[in-house]
Amino acid sequence: RENFIHLCNPHLEKMKEDILYHFALGTGTHDFPALFGDVKFVCVGGSPSRMKAFIAYIAEELGLGGPGCDYPNICVGTDRYTMYKVGPVLSVSHGMGIPSISIMLHELIKLLHHAKCSNITIIRIGTSGGIGLEPGSVVITRQSVDATFKPQFEQVILGKTVIRSTNLDEELAKELMQCSQEISQFNTVIGNTMCTLDFYEGQGRLDGAICLYNEEEKLRYLQEAYDSGVRNIEMESSVFAAMCSLSGVKAAVVCVTLLNRLEGDQISSSHDVLVEYQQRPQKLVGYFIKKSLGKV
Repeated sequence: RENFIHLCNPHLEKMKEDILYHFALGTGTHDFPALFGDVKFVCVGGSPSRMKAFIAYIAEELGLGGPGCDYPNICVGTDRYTMYKVGPVLSVSHGMGIPSISIMLHELIKLLHHAKCSNITIIRIGTSGGIGLEPGSVVITRQSVDATFKPQFEQVILGKTVIRSTNLDEELAKELMQCSQEISQFNTVIGNTMCTLDFYEGQGRLDGAICLYNEEEKLRYLQEAYDSGVRNIEMESSVFAAMCSLSGVKAAVVCVTLLNRLEGDQISSSHDVLVEYQQRPQKLVGYFIKKSLGKV
Protein backbone atom coordinates (compact mmCIF):
# COMPACT_ATOMS: atom_id res chain seq x y z
CA ARG A 1 0.00 0.00 0.00
CA GLU A 2 1.45 3.32 -1.09
CA ASN A 3 1.52 6.07 1.51
CA PHE A 4 2.02 9.47 -0.08
CA ILE A 5 3.06 12.72 1.58
CA HIS A 6 0.10 14.63 3.03
CA LEU A 7 0.33 18.41 2.60
CA CYS A 8 -1.65 20.41 5.17
CA ASN A 9 -1.94 23.42 2.87
CA PRO A 10 -4.79 23.82 0.34
CA HIS A 11 -3.24 27.02 -1.03
CA LEU A 12 -0.47 25.10 -2.78
CA GLU A 13 -2.95 23.65 -5.29
CA LYS A 14 -3.59 27.15 -6.66
CA MET A 15 0.09 27.86 -7.36
CA LYS A 16 1.35 27.49 -10.93
CA GLU A 17 4.93 27.15 -9.69
CA ASP A 18 6.42 26.35 -6.30
CA ILE A 19 9.85 27.86 -5.70
CA LEU A 20 11.78 26.13 -2.92
CA TYR A 21 13.92 29.20 -2.34
CA HIS A 22 16.26 27.84 0.36
CA PHE A 23 17.04 24.76 -1.78
CA ALA A 24 17.46 26.76 -5.01
CA LEU A 25 14.97 24.38 -6.64
CA GLY A 26 11.54 24.93 -8.20
CA THR A 27 8.78 23.02 -9.94
CA GLY A 28 9.10 25.35 -12.94
CA THR A 29 12.82 24.72 -13.38
CA HIS A 30 13.31 21.13 -12.16
CA ASP A 31 11.64 17.79 -12.88
CA PHE A 32 11.01 16.66 -9.31
CA PRO A 33 9.63 13.16 -10.12
CA ALA A 34 12.65 12.45 -12.33
CA LEU A 35 15.14 13.78 -9.79
CA PHE A 36 13.61 12.45 -6.56
CA GLY A 37 10.76 10.05 -7.40
CA ASP A 38 12.69 6.95 -6.29
CA VAL A 39 13.57 8.31 -2.84
CA LYS A 40 12.47 6.10 0.09
CA PHE A 41 14.82 7.18 2.87
CA VAL A 42 15.67 10.74 3.87
CA CYS A 43 18.37 11.37 6.46
CA VAL A 44 18.76 14.86 7.85
CA GLY A 45 21.40 16.32 10.15
CA GLY A 46 22.76 19.69 11.21
CA SER A 47 26.20 19.69 9.64
CA PRO A 48 26.70 19.93 5.83
CA SER A 49 30.00 18.02 6.01
CA ARG A 50 28.42 15.26 8.12
CA MET A 51 25.61 14.79 5.64
CA LYS A 52 28.10 14.63 2.76
CA ALA A 53 30.07 12.03 4.72
CA PHE A 54 26.85 10.08 5.30
CA ILE A 55 25.93 9.92 1.60
CA ALA A 56 29.43 8.64 0.79
CA TYR A 57 29.11 6.05 3.56
CA ILE A 58 25.66 4.80 2.53
CA ALA A 59 26.66 4.73 -1.15
CA GLU A 60 29.49 2.35 -0.33
CA GLU A 61 27.29 0.28 1.99
CA LEU A 62 24.67 -0.13 -0.75
CA GLY A 63 27.25 -0.86 -3.43
CA LEU A 64 26.37 2.34 -5.31
CA GLY A 65 29.72 4.07 -4.93
CA GLY A 66 33.18 3.75 -3.49
CA PRO A 67 36.26 5.67 -2.34
CA GLY A 68 36.94 8.68 -4.52
CA CYS A 69 33.40 8.93 -5.89
CA ASP A 70 31.99 12.44 -6.09
CA TYR A 71 28.51 13.25 -4.80
CA PRO A 72 27.46 16.70 -6.05
CA ASN A 73 25.48 19.06 -3.86
CA ILE A 74 21.99 19.33 -5.39
CA CYS A 75 21.48 22.68 -3.60
CA VAL A 76 24.65 24.21 -5.01
CA GLY A 77 22.72 27.38 -5.88
CA THR A 78 22.37 28.33 -2.20
CA ASP A 79 24.52 28.28 0.92
CA ARG A 80 21.61 27.66 3.28
CA TYR A 81 21.41 23.86 3.05
CA THR A 82 23.18 21.02 1.28
CA MET A 83 21.52 18.01 -0.32
CA TYR A 84 22.99 14.77 -1.69
CA LYS A 85 21.38 11.74 -3.28
CA VAL A 86 22.42 8.20 -4.05
CA GLY A 87 19.89 5.57 -5.13
CA PRO A 88 16.83 5.72 -2.85
CA VAL A 89 18.59 7.78 -0.15
CA LEU A 90 18.49 11.56 0.22
CA SER A 91 20.85 13.27 2.67
CA VAL A 92 20.06 16.87 3.70
CA SER A 93 21.62 19.32 6.17
CA HIS A 94 19.30 21.39 8.35
CA GLY A 95 21.52 23.75 10.32
CA MET A 96 21.14 24.33 14.06
CA GLY A 97 17.95 24.93 16.00
CA ILE A 98 14.19 24.82 15.49
CA PRO A 99 13.91 27.79 13.06
CA SER A 100 16.56 26.39 10.71
CA ILE A 101 15.24 22.83 10.57
CA SER A 102 11.61 23.97 10.24
CA ILE A 103 12.39 26.04 7.14
CA MET A 104 14.23 23.08 5.63
CA LEU A 105 11.38 20.68 6.47
CA HIS A 106 8.71 22.86 4.85
CA GLU A 107 10.61 22.74 1.59
CA LEU A 108 11.70 19.10 1.94
CA ILE A 109 8.14 17.90 2.54
CA LYS A 110 6.93 19.87 -0.49
CA LEU A 111 9.80 18.48 -2.56
CA LEU A 112 8.81 14.90 -1.67
CA HIS A 113 5.18 15.68 -2.48
CA HIS A 114 5.99 17.25 -5.85
CA ALA A 115 8.22 14.24 -6.63
CA LYS A 116 5.25 11.93 -5.90
CA CYS A 117 7.33 9.96 -3.39
CA SER A 118 5.60 7.28 -1.33
CA ASN A 119 6.36 5.21 1.76
CA ILE A 120 9.03 7.65 2.93
CA THR A 121 11.04 7.22 6.13
CA ILE A 122 12.77 10.35 7.48
CA ILE A 123 15.43 10.01 10.17
CA ARG A 124 17.29 12.82 11.91
CA ILE A 125 20.85 11.73 12.74
CA GLY A 126 22.80 14.00 15.00
CA THR A 127 24.66 14.80 18.19
CA SER A 128 23.33 15.65 21.63
CA GLY A 129 24.13 16.03 25.28
CA GLY A 130 23.35 12.93 27.30
CA ILE A 131 21.79 12.72 30.75
CA GLY A 132 22.93 9.78 32.85
CA LEU A 133 24.56 8.04 29.87
CA GLU A 134 28.18 7.37 29.03
CA PRO A 135 29.48 9.60 26.20
CA GLY A 136 29.14 7.81 22.87
CA SER A 137 25.78 6.26 23.76
CA VAL A 138 23.13 6.45 21.05
CA VAL A 139 19.60 7.56 21.91
CA ILE A 140 16.61 6.60 19.77
CA THR A 141 13.90 9.10 20.65
CA ARG A 142 10.62 7.79 22.06
CA GLN A 143 9.08 11.25 22.38
CA SER A 144 10.44 14.73 21.98
CA VAL A 145 9.63 16.90 24.99
CA ASP A 146 10.03 20.61 25.62
CA ALA A 147 12.07 22.23 28.38
CA THR A 148 9.24 21.58 30.84
CA PHE A 149 9.24 17.88 29.88
CA LYS A 150 5.89 18.07 28.04
CA PRO A 151 5.59 16.10 24.75
CA GLN A 152 4.57 19.07 22.66
CA PHE A 153 5.79 21.69 20.21
CA GLU A 154 4.51 25.21 20.83
CA GLN A 155 4.45 27.86 18.11
CA VAL A 156 2.80 31.27 17.73
CA ILE A 157 0.85 31.45 14.44
CA LEU A 158 -1.13 34.59 13.53
CA GLY A 159 -0.69 35.80 17.08
CA LYS A 160 -2.13 32.66 18.63
CA THR A 161 -0.29 29.87 20.42
CA VAL A 162 -0.62 26.54 18.62
CA ILE A 163 0.42 23.31 20.34
CA ARG A 164 1.25 20.22 18.29
CA SER A 165 2.05 16.64 19.21
CA THR A 166 5.65 15.43 19.07
CA ASN A 167 4.97 11.69 18.86
CA LEU A 168 7.32 9.66 16.69
CA ASP A 169 6.75 6.28 15.04
CA GLU A 170 6.96 3.68 17.82
CA GLU A 171 7.48 0.71 15.51
CA LEU A 172 10.30 2.48 13.67
CA ALA A 173 12.03 3.16 16.99
CA LYS A 174 11.76 -0.54 17.86
CA GLU A 175 13.14 -1.53 14.45
CA LEU A 176 16.12 0.77 14.93
CA MET A 177 16.72 -0.64 18.41
CA GLN A 178 16.69 -4.15 16.97
CA CYS A 179 19.22 -3.07 14.33
CA SER A 180 21.50 -1.70 17.03
CA GLN A 181 21.35 -5.00 18.90
CA GLU A 182 22.22 -6.85 15.68
CA ILE A 183 25.32 -4.78 14.92
CA SER A 184 26.21 -4.67 18.65
CA GLN A 185 28.91 -1.99 18.40
CA PHE A 186 27.81 0.63 20.95
CA ASN A 187 25.34 1.25 23.76
CA THR A 188 21.89 2.25 22.48
CA VAL A 189 18.76 3.19 24.43
CA ILE A 190 15.24 4.34 23.66
CA GLY A 191 14.33 7.41 25.70
CA ASN A 192 12.77 10.84 25.60
CA THR A 193 14.70 13.69 24.01
CA MET A 194 14.43 17.21 25.38
CA CYS A 195 14.38 19.85 22.64
CA THR A 196 15.43 23.33 23.75
CA LEU A 197 15.54 26.77 22.14
CA ASP A 198 19.12 27.42 23.21
CA PHE A 199 22.44 25.63 23.73
CA TYR A 200 23.46 27.43 26.93
CA GLU A 201 20.86 28.70 29.43
CA GLY A 202 18.08 26.68 27.80
CA GLN A 203 20.04 23.50 28.53
CA GLY A 204 21.13 24.55 32.02
CA ARG A 205 24.78 25.11 31.19
CA LEU A 206 27.04 27.07 33.54
CA ASP A 207 29.52 28.18 30.87
CA GLY A 208 27.57 30.64 28.72
CA ALA A 209 28.07 34.40 28.56
CA ILE A 210 25.03 34.76 30.85
CA CYS A 211 24.13 32.43 33.74
CA LEU A 212 21.98 33.57 36.70
CA TYR A 213 21.55 30.19 38.45
CA ASN A 214 23.93 28.00 40.43
CA GLU A 215 25.26 24.47 39.96
CA GLU A 216 22.86 23.00 42.51
CA GLU A 217 19.87 24.41 40.62
CA LYS A 218 21.28 23.14 37.34
CA LEU A 219 21.79 19.59 38.65
CA ARG A 220 18.33 19.56 40.22
CA TYR A 221 16.79 20.47 36.85
CA LEU A 222 18.77 17.86 34.91
CA GLN A 223 17.89 15.21 37.49
CA GLU A 224 14.20 16.11 37.10
CA ALA A 225 14.63 15.70 33.35
CA TYR A 226 16.22 12.29 33.85
CA ASP A 227 13.47 11.20 36.26
CA SER A 228 10.86 12.18 33.66
CA GLY A 229 12.46 9.86 31.09
CA VAL A 230 14.75 12.30 29.26
CA ARG A 231 18.04 10.75 28.17
CA ASN A 232 19.44 13.44 25.89
CA ILE A 233 19.11 17.10 24.90
CA GLU A 234 19.25 18.72 21.46
CA MET A 235 17.55 21.56 19.57
CA GLU A 236 15.55 20.19 16.61
CA SER A 237 13.50 17.10 17.50
CA SER A 238 10.22 18.74 18.57
CA VAL A 239 9.42 20.56 15.34
CA PHE A 240 10.83 17.62 13.36
CA ALA A 241 8.41 15.22 15.07
CA ALA A 242 5.46 17.62 14.79
CA MET A 243 5.91 18.36 11.08
CA CYS A 244 6.56 14.76 10.07
CA SER A 245 3.48 13.63 12.00
CA LEU A 246 1.23 16.24 10.35
CA SER A 247 2.57 15.20 6.93
CA GLY A 248 1.95 11.48 7.53
CA VAL A 249 5.64 10.62 7.32
CA LYS A 250 7.23 7.82 9.35
CA ALA A 251 10.02 9.48 11.32
CA ALA A 252 12.70 8.82 13.92
CA VAL A 253 15.47 10.69 15.73
CA VAL A 254 18.81 8.96 16.36
CA CYS A 255 21.45 11.00 18.19
CA VAL A 256 24.77 10.15 19.80
CA THR A 257 25.62 11.72 23.16
CA LEU A 258 28.91 13.63 23.27
CA LEU A 259 29.00 14.02 27.06
CA ASN A 260 27.06 13.27 30.24
CA ARG A 261 25.56 16.59 31.32
CA LEU A 262 25.33 15.41 34.94
CA GLU A 263 29.13 15.46 34.96
CA GLY A 264 29.90 18.68 33.08
CA ASP A 265 28.99 21.20 30.41
CA GLN A 266 31.92 21.34 28.00
CA ILE A 267 32.78 18.74 25.38
CA SER A 268 36.34 17.68 26.17
CA SER A 269 36.80 14.48 24.14
CA SER A 270 39.50 14.51 21.45
CA HIS A 271 38.68 15.26 17.82
CA ASP A 272 39.24 11.63 16.79
CA VAL A 273 36.93 10.34 19.52
CA LEU A 274 34.20 12.82 18.56
CA VAL A 275 34.48 11.84 14.89
CA GLU A 276 33.99 8.17 15.84
CA TYR A 277 31.02 9.08 18.07
CA GLN A 278 29.38 11.03 15.23
CA GLN A 279 29.67 8.00 12.95
CA ARG A 280 27.57 5.84 15.28
CA PRO A 281 24.12 7.15 14.24
CA GLN A 282 25.26 6.85 10.62
CA LYS A 283 26.25 3.21 11.14
CA LEU A 284 22.95 2.38 12.83
CA VAL A 285 20.79 4.11 10.25
CA GLY A 286 22.93 2.75 7.42
CA TYR A 287 22.38 -0.79 8.70
CA PHE A 288 18.63 -0.10 9.00
CA ILE A 289 18.48 1.08 5.38
CA LYS A 290 20.46 -1.93 4.15
CA LYS A 291 18.20 -4.28 6.11
CA SER A 292 15.05 -2.55 4.78
CA LEU A 293 16.35 -3.04 1.22
CA GLY A 294 17.22 -6.70 1.85
CA LYS A 295 20.96 -6.10 1.58
CA VAL A 296 21.94 -7.51 5.01
